[in-house]
Amino acid sequence: MVRVAAISDIHGNLAALKAVLADVALAHPELIVVCGDVASGPWPVETIELLKSLQNARFLHGNADRGLVAAYDAAARPHHPGQAADWCAAQLSKEHRDFLASFPDEVRLDIDGLGRVLFCHGSPRGDEEVMTAASSEERMRDMVEGSAADVVVCGHTHMQFLRSVGGVRVTNPGSVGMPYGEPGAYWAMLGPDIEFQRTDYDRVAAAVQIRKSSWPDAAEFARDNVLTVPGVDEVMEYLRKIGGP
Repeated sequence: MVRVAAISDIHGNLAALKAVLADVALAHPELIVVCGDVASGPWPVETIELLKSLQNARFLHGNADRGLVAAYDAAARPHHPGQAADWCAAQLSKEHRDFLASFPDEVRLDIDGLGRVLFCHGSPRGDEEVMTAASSEERMRDMVEGSAADVVVCGHTHMQFLRSVGGVRVTNPGSVGMPYGEPGAYWAMLGPDIEFQRTDYDRVAAAVQIRKSSWPDAAEFARDNVLTVPGVDEVMEYLRKIGGP
């Protein structure tokens, strides 16, 4: 029986990633799928190196991964990645940049018990689209229509959910490194069903190390995304203001 570990939105939180991968190893999946936004955070190089060392992983890009590549290339974009992404990009080697640039838009697998599974970052249509538990039925149908999948696994919004839309199950494994709702590191096991997982780690020690980083957002990230995290209501209100959920 094929089992797949789905992880997403690591955001350079190496401590959280290490803890999740230790738990993933105990579950013995045949494959790990990483749904994007891997390195934009306090430990970009170390995070990429750890991911590159995995023997059984597939990757797809998120909007933050595209942003780092664009910043590395000094490419003109309508929405510039900004100071924090520029710092992360400056840490990367050409090999790291090429690793991120190699990520495809999606990964498709057949998983026992689930059928045809499409992994994406935002939605099947784009890595910046928002799919949540609160998204309208009409909005969700538009995003999954034509996906040719029985299950769509997304990231981007950093919150676990599972719902059915027009016969397609849509799920988010949550965020490894930058969760919303409750602190921790979140992921999922797929096959033969969808099993949400939460891994705890020494967040106090991680926050101490993050604050030592020269990443411009280090102190804020340690305080607001590791020791504590934004609540679901706060996040949903923000998403409504920018056109979601």
